[in-house]
This record gives sequence, C-alpha cells and structure tokens, in this order.
Amino acid sequence: MEEKTRIFLCEDDGNIGPLLKEYLETKDYIVDLFADGEEGYANFEESSYDICILDIMMPRKDGYSLIQEIRLIDPVVPVIFLSAKSKKEDIIEGFKLGADDYVTKPFSMEELAMRIEALLRRCSGRAHKYMLCYRIGKYLFDTQKQTITFGDRVTKLTTKENDLLALLCANANETLERNFALKTIWTDDNYFNARSMDVYVTKLRKLLKDDPNVEIKNVHGKGYRLVTPLRERESKEMIKEI
Repeated sequence: MEEKTRIFLCEDDGNIGPLLKEYLETKDYIVDLFADGEEGYANFEESSYDICILDIMMPRKDGYSLIQEIRLIDPVVPVIFLSAKSKKEDIIEGFKLGADDYVTKPFSMEELAMRIEALLRRCSGRAHKYMLCYRIGKYLFDTQKQTITFGDRVTKLTTKENDLLALLCANANETLERNFALKTIWTDDNYFNARSMDVYVTKLRKLLKDDPNVEIKNVHGKGYRLVTPLRERESKEMIKEI
C-alpha cells in the first residue's frame, strides 16, 4: 500500500486551520495541525513530514523564525507560506528564508491543493531530471543528497538551490533562459517568482565564490550562464547518470 503524504500545518487562525485540515484530508493527505510556532516546532522535531504549510503571523514563534529552525532540522522539505502579509517585501523575505512557495490570504483551497500537488510532484521527480553528480570546477555537486562539496567543506542545499544549480549544470557554459528556469522550477514566471530566482542566483554565487574559474553570469535580456572549466559532457564520462 502506498504511504500517504504527511503535511505539517501551522496555522493559528481557529477558523482557517481546522477547515484547511479537513479539506486536505479529503484529498487523502495526513495533516497535523498546530496552533502556534512553538507547538509546531516541538512536534516537527519528533516527526517526519513531506511538506510544510506555515502561517507567518503566529503567537509564541512566527513563521519566519519557524522556517529557519525547520531548515536546521530538514534543509530540503518543501515549505509553503500561507499569509495575510502580501507586500512585496514580505514575499521576498519568505523566499529568502527558504520557502518554496508563498500563498496570500484570502486564498482558494483548490488552488492551494494544486500548488501542493505541483510542489510534491516537482520534488519527487527532481532526482530523475539530472545526473547524480556534477563536477563544477573544484566543487562536487550531488543532486540527490542536495550537497555541494569544496575540499572538506560540505554544504547542504535547499530544494530551490538544488533545483536551480542542477538546471544550470545541465546547461553548463550555455545560456539558461530565464523564463524556462522559472517555469521549470517555480511553475510560473510572474514577478514575485522572478525576484525569488534572483535571490537564489545570488545565494549560489556565494556558494561558488571560492573557485575563481566558476561563475554564474547574467546574460542580458535572456537569463544566466554557468561558466565552468569542466563541461557537462565531461561530467557524464565520470559519473553515472540516473
């Protein structure tokens, strides 16, 4: 029997939380609902979840603090922010802290369910799109473990960082079209997702800064190019594909 998807839902609104839990359970998900960030974090430490849905404005511990603590336990679990904070700065901050999606209130439960399905589908299929590993100059990038290694230093990547770097590696030394990357990883090329991608590109540049022969360049009006001395085809000769 196929194991059901477990959802971590942290929502302090006494009306929205139970209603959303009940709706998602009709979609055959297992949903654990917590009314504040402290309670949610304590239970997250003890359990394993496939996806998290977090409100931002919660008592005792807000969603911004909660996602940072969740990322210390599980750097790759998909996270959706569900919040009444709809300003551009709030949404960008959510993505900076590691969210994979951001849904503003009021929202359609049907749309949220579709976003959950799309995010789960993208994450579960991620390992099959790319090679197991890429050599990027002096770095070794493991797409399955979601790690990048430089000497003795191993850095764990978030889901978005992993997907974007894998896409850049698959197009190494060629231009990765901006809209293609947005639709492949974020499923939508809207303004907020585009800003989110810019944030992740900046993060990846910092991760790759220790090798001067590796660079992520802006291609004006088109997208990005990962410049690396070792091309993808050379990596394919070294490392077995999935």
